[in-house]
Amino acid sequence: MTRVDIAAADDPRLADYVALRDASLRISTEAQHGIFIAEGAKVVRRAVTAGHRIRSMLMAPRWLDTLADVIDEIGDVPVFVAPDDVIEQVTGFHVHRGALASMYRAPVPSLESVLDGVSSMRSRIAVLEDLVDHANVGAAFRNAAALGVDAVLLSPRCADPLYRRAVKVSMGAVLQIPWTRVENWPAGLGEVRQRGYDLAGMTLADDAITLDALVERDPPKLAVIFGTEASA
Repeated sequence: MTRVDIAAADDPRLADYVALRDASLRISTEAQHGIFIAEGAKVVRRAVTAGHRIRSMLMAPRWLDTLADVIDEIGDVPVFVAPDDVIEQVTGFHVHRGALASMYRAPVPSLESVLDGVSSMRSRIAVLEDLVDHANVGAAFRNAAALGVDAVLLSPRCADPLYRRAVKVSMGAVLQIPWTRVENWPAGLGEVRQRGYDLAGMTLADDAITLDALVERDPPKLAVIFGTEASA
């Protein structure tokens, strides 16, 4: 660890953490540097456990002991330590979950590799089509983890699962469940079908079967598609 005490919110070394609630700015900044922000001690630990490398950390002094195990593990990485008011000025909100970490993004895996990684006999996949709200994407991943879903597939226009709010709402599930984007949409879902999956779209159409009926069918390999928040 390289501890760096920060006294002013305009310190250029904190550029990764500026205006975390400004979605458009964050999307640009994180894409430029290939990073994402993990918020909270639990999420930071899960990110490290999942193999993501830490670029830097930002926290108030009182959290140093709580995160001592993570700090010891990351090696020669800057740990910025600042008073709460300075952190709030930098990020744009009161950080009450312990710490922030700027993490390097791993390459997004191919659809083929994600499908190769799940059971060849029995599996469940969630497919998210054009969910544009980051909190909804995070909630979908959190539910997927709770329900034992093996992987999550996203359409090209889905919100970023590694955006801070999505990671936070998911409680780090986006860092644990295998996921990727299906760039060739929707034709790319043909590869999912070719792997033996039944594709079931969630809809309120009059001719739709009930969830109970789907459960009774109990297909060994099932991909459930959840659509956008937009109304028809």
